[in-house]
Amino acid sequence: MKKLILARRFSQVFFLSLFIYILWSTGRTASLFKIDPLIAILTSISERVIIPGIIFSIAMLPLTFIFGRFFCGWVCPMGSIIDGLGIKAKNRPLNLSRIKYYIFGFIVVLAFFEIQIAWVFDPLVITARFISLNFIPSFTLAMDRAFIFLIKLLNFYAPLYDFYRGLKSSVLGVKIYYFPHSAVTMGFFLVICAFLFITKRFWCRVLCPLGAMYAIIAKFSILRRRVDECGRCMKCKINCRMSAINEDMSYKKEECVLCMDCIYDCPVRGTRFGWPVKAAKEQGKAAISRRDFLFLIASSFLLSGFKNKGASGAGKKLIRPPGVLSEREFLNKCVRCGNCMRVCPTNGLQPVIFESGFSGIWAPHLVPEIGYCEYNCNSCGNVCPTAAIPKFSLARKKEQKLGLAYIDKDICLPWSQNKECIVCEEHCPVSTKAIKTYEEIIGGKKIKKPYVDASLCVGCGICQNKCPTRPERAIKISP
Repeated sequence: MKKLILARRFSQVFFLSLFIYILWSTGRTASLFKIDPLIAILTSISERVIIPGIIFSIAMLPLTFIFGRFFCGWVCPMGSIIDGLGIKAKNRPLNLSRIKYYIFGFIVVLAFFEIQIAWVFDPLVITARFISLNFIPSFTLAMDRAFIFLIKLLNFYAPLYDFYRGLKSSVLGVKIYYFPHSAVTMGFFLVICAFLFITKRFWCRVLCPLGAMYAIIAKFSILRRRVDECGRCMKCKINCRMSAINEDMSYKKEECVLCMDCIYDCPVRGTRFGWPVKAAKEQGKAAISRRDFLFLIASSFLLSGFKNKGASGAGKKLIRPPGVLSEREFLNKCVRCGNCMRVCPTNGLQPVIFESGFSGIWAPHLVPEIGYCEYNCNSCGNVCPTAAIPKFSLARKKEQKLGLAYIDKDICLPWSQNKECIVCEEHCPVSTKAIKTYEEIIGGKKIKKPYVDASLCVGCGICQNKCPTRPERAIKISP
């Protein structure tokens, strides 16, 4: 029995299920990124601050020094999905593993120039974004429609209807989330999965910078692969999903993800992993040469010229989550994980595409037409892994201004048509009402006309969301 392979598969299923569960059913999604040193370290470097939970991320590095790239083979949700989809994928030898070191070096150098783009390539961020913005909404919608169809088909069969209501309140959620630009995030994830048509674990071998970070440390790891007997059948080399095994049976320790396949592929059972007694036979070029390193520094220095133009969030001003004051700091800290958008109770937080330039892509902003910032909610700050959205108590969060409401009197019903409407005033959550009214007698009839008290308005957007005028809302939030 292939006990080690079964153990590895169980570990992959367990951690992937835990990853989905935390994203779906808990408010502790920030904890997922405490095992991601790439995000924690580079965000801290780019912003010159120590982000919360960095000590847990750094703790992964000595574990890698002991066990090698165990995270990539046993824990990483992206790796687990790729392995699951690529069971039948062909394994082709590729000599492209150095590319991931270039990517890693590139984003490290940019971080020193106060530009943080680790989120573009980080596997935990990519997976979390796909699960939050694509998988969970799609699965929820499909299950919801399936149950409604069955309930109608069975003439509202009471036990099934009660089960459906229980599922809605506990797992599926009352609200079905909708993200207009989710096709972009799904497409990005599917492209990574499509690399399986080239070879197994293409992403992990060639592109993953987190894997490169772990590989640099794993080069010196204590746990080693040992070959006591070899029949030269080459099965281990042919089947190695990471192309880590050389023809002379030495191996590139930094590329090995401890999948344990080589142990059971060997017909004479001559391969094992263990602690070193003497120097193990290893082989491989340096991850990156001095010339390449200097090239990375030079190219990163040139690209850092875009910092003032791109990182400042050039483009139209957007309504950012509560507590965000500096657009540049927010875009540098935000890793585009989708946590805040997933927990927003009104679905108001949406990913930006190109509204604020490339530097702002996938960062969250409030779209009042879809949802508003719930006055009695501070969830987005609680789940942000890098404090891009500050964590506030509920009382302090209520004081945070997202923008300012203004009324277009040419559209507003009381102002333009002398019709009764105080929907915005009724929904304003501020205790003393940031939207007030005064009475005006027109044709012998009292009409209440709304106006905004700028000193009280927090820009939550509920007034714009509830405004009945269409297609344009009579009241809008200005960032």
